[in-house]
Amino acid sequence: MKAIVCESFGPPSSLQLRELPSPTPAAQQVLVRTRVAAVNFPDALMVAGKYQFKPPFPFSPGGELSGEVILCGSEVAHLAVGDKVVGITPFGAYAQEVLVDAANVIPLPRETSDADLELAGSFVLTYGTSLHALKDRAQAKAGETLLVLGAGGGVGLAAVEIGKLFGMRVIAAASSADKLAAARDRGADETIDYSTEDLRERIKAQTGASGVDVVYDPVGGAMTEVALRCVGWRGRYLVVGFAAGDIPKIAINLLLLKGSSLVGVFWGEFVRREAQANARNMSELFSWLRERRIRPLISRRYPLAQAAQALEALLGRAAIGKLVILPQQVE
Repeated sequence: MKAIVCESFGPPSSLQLRELPSPTPAAQQVLVRTRVAAVNFPDALMVAGKYQFKPPFPFSPGGELSGEVILCGSEVAHLAVGDKVVGITPFGAYAQEVLVDAANVIPLPRETSDADLELAGSFVLTYGTSLHALKDRAQAKAGETLLVLGAGGGVGLAAVEIGKLFGMRVIAAASSADKLAAARDRGADETIDYSTEDLRERIKAQTGASGVDVVYDPVGGAMTEVALRCVGWRGRYLVVGFAAGDIPKIAINLLLLKGSSLVGVFWGEFVRREAQANARNMSELFSWLRERRIRPLISRRYPLAQAAQALEALLGRAAIGKLVILPQQVE
């Protein structure tokens, strides 16, 4: 089978396309033929050696996928060969076949179409993160105002959609007209282009003296303090990630003055520590997906050999919604 391989830490351009032997599952693993591998920021961080977990070389990046089970370990009871599935794994998805712990595999209905299989393989991480953030960490309520930074990206668009499902007023902020158009299409009530507009002044104009109740921030960098100053009384600022590359330093007196909270969001650790709560969230998300109440946006698809270009587009913040790799299409 063919796989994208990281042989030493570096930029995406250092990745190599290799022919590898088909792996054999351990007792509690399954081998999945990968139909879709989603492209996420942790993949790029792992390739660069900047992620908290560093796999041994050589490894394939990629932690989110969908496909069909082609082999089951001896102790796997709830899955069978031929099952269509979604899987989460620390790494390995940028390959035509990937080993996944059976506990991290979600079976899909046998009648799942190819299009829905593609969507399912690209929404678990982004929508799982955003639902955990708004539901479990912010305890968001109907009628509250939500500011989403990076609203044109995968987690940002997911936050926009989930915020609207919760009955929130959603203000989407992003760096281009195309990204804001995608956010409006997903239900955003107001938009701010922070490449040309003053974020703080626009928030003041839209909320008056009350400010926003919740900020969803997957971006970090210079925008963080500006957005934190827009939080109202008892507001919650969700720290989701640092797509801008810089981890901001915050003057914590800003929290004191408004009785506000700075709240960390680490979905991967939530999945590990609170498996039952995550299972309930996943059930809710898949119900919304089946009912078309959420509409994940895949803006571009790449063959396996172009995995580096997909990561570069993500790092360059050129992506709208999700980017995916189709491993069965090599070139």
